[in-house]
This record gives sequence, C-alpha cells and structure tokens, in this order.
Amino acid sequence: MTHDMLDTLRPLLVAEASAEAYASGTESSDLEQDVWVRLLERLGTDGPPADPAAWLRVAVRTEARRAGRTANLERPYASEPADDSRPGPEQLALSAARRRALHSAVRRLPGRCPRLMAALLSPKDLTYREIAGELGISQGSLGPDRSRCLSCLRRMLTSEVAAHERRG
Repeated sequence: MTHDMLDTLRPLLVAEASAEAYASGTESSDLEQDVWVRLLERLGTDGPPADPAAWLRVAVRTEARRAGRTANLERPYASEPADDSRPGPEQLALSAARRRALHSAVRRLPGRCPRLMAALLSPKDLTYREIAGELGISQGSLGPDRSRCLSCLRRMLTSEVAAHERRG
C-alpha cells in the first residue's frame, strides 16, 4: 500500500514543488525532499493520510513557507567574495607613485617634449590633430617628435632606476 501511494504521489509532488519553489526562494528538489521526510515521519507515527493528495498539497505549501521564512532569516557570514579583479589599496598607491614619478620626469625633459608628453598622457585622450593644434606644430612632426621624446624619457628613467638599485 505505502509503495503504491509513494509512486502515485511522486508526479504530483514534483509538480507542486516546482510551482512553489520559486516563490519560496528554494530549489524544488529541496522542497520535494522535505515533503518526503514529513510523509515518512507521518507514516511512522500516524499512518498514511486519509487523502494523500490533499495532504501532499498542504505539506508542499507548508514546507515552502518554512523555507521562505528560513531564507529571509539567514544571513551570510560575509559579503560576496573579494573582487580580486579590482586593484587594492597597495596597488593604487604604487600606481599613483609611478604616475607622479613619470610626470616628474616628463617635466624635466628638454625642449618641447614636456608639453608634447603631457598632451599624450592627458586623460582627455586627445587625437594627433588636437595635440598638433594645441602645441602649434604640424601633425606630421608629431610622430618623430614623440619618438625622440620617448627615447629621451626612457634614457632618463633607466638612469634613475639604475642609480637607486643596490650593487654587490
């Protein structure tokens, strides 16, 4: 009798649990398992329900409400896992120090290099045409001037980094 009743109730339980799971914020398989446990407890103490289908519908809704209340009361121990893709305070400080060192070196460049490099490093992301207009030079000379200024900057920064390293 009990085995036949379980086989008969299985499709109804699957359908009822699927219908109630989303609203309660739980998985339908968890609801099904909870209802099966309740049914087995009942079979052990009171015997089978008089109307198994009606009992099952009530049991699913009761378990769904309980699961919903539990989900509302539960709080995570911590917030979401740390987002390692964003730089931390140490990386931000190091980046700021590198930017300051770069801009300091750019200001010490000879000729019109400081203005050209400042325009290239500008957060405005200027085009070559805009840079040439701002500096009052031809757009065609920007490429060679940029190469010369970068080469000079590279030599300057290399000598500064080498001077600070320990030897021996």
